[in-house]
Amino acid sequence: MKRGSGMNGSAISRRAALQRSALLGGALAGVTSGAMGLLLPGSAMGATQEAAARLDLDDPTVRTRVLAKIRGSIADENVYTFCRLHLYLYLNDGNLLPMLTMQNLNAARWKPLPNGHYAGTVYEVGVYTKFDTDEVVDTWRNPVTGEERKIWQFFGGPLSVEIGPEGIVTGPEATLKPKEMRIDILGDTVITPNHSAFSFPNPFKEDKWPKEAGGPTFFWDSHYFYAANLADVMNPDLKRAHSATQFQNMVSFHPWLGMGKTPGRTYGKGLGAKLRSLDDLPVAARIVLEQRAPEIFELDKWTKPRIDFLEYMQQRAPG
Repeated sequence: MKRGSGMNGSAISRRAALQRSALLGGALAGVTSGAMGLLLPGSAMGATQEAAARLDLDDPTVRTRVLAKIRGSIADENVYTFCRLHLYLYLNDGNLLPMLTMQNLNAARWKPLPNGHYAGTVYEVGVYTKFDTDEVVDTWRNPVTGEERKIWQFFGGPLSVEIGPEGIVTGPEATLKPKEMRIDILGDTVITPNHSAFSFPNPFKEDKWPKEAGGPTFFWDSHYFYAANLADVMNPDLKRAHSATQFQNMVSFHPWLGMGKTPGRTYGKGLGAKLRSLDDLPVAARIVLEQRAPEIFELDKWTKPRIDFLEYMQQRAPG
């Protein structure tokens, strides 16, 4: 799970499935005549409104390919998404309290499937820095208790996801189960939103983990969208569209915060983009990630699943 967030990219970690069809070039069997219009060169498309009208989102083949191009790739390749996740405390009263920022990098290995869907294997890391800076921090002062708490960095994955006409479907190991909202075309921008809500029994019990345990149930709400240029989405020569992403989430306090029974949650606001390559990664963020989470740059060596709460219980003592 992505704390305060992930996947991002969330996600993440915890994302779902991206599967495939045939909208632009490639295997066109079953594509409607409306989708065939997507194969015309841009100069033949006319105005944006006319081009958007050719994007038949009622066609499951078209819809699958649009979602896959914007969120991942329709080719067999690795795709990175970077977000700065700004975290705030919400104590069920008053304004949000700025807390920390997470430099979040999500890596996904995409490939087309025989059924026309797209599959991804997703890895995700997050390194905490001072709020809205690239300065790494090792501790955080809890404003409620005044206690200095040792930072717990985030690692998640690998997770299996698939994209089909109904959007992302996550594997059984993932907690997030996103639900798609309607795809919107605003001028020359295509927006693909989804939302997810889940809860599960809190494995941290008050008698053993008095500072880490909150309520009996752990809650997570996450709202995402990706936005891409319409021309990129409709370009048959592009296997993935460059896209920006934004998400918000409301999450029960993670055990490392030491909030105990304090009412409230963390609110996260993630801002980022799918990268054309790792060269797009901001220099300062790359330095931070290479120092604290080098595993995300060596996916071939990342074979063991990283399970956040389980690792915390194994590596940290109560208090």
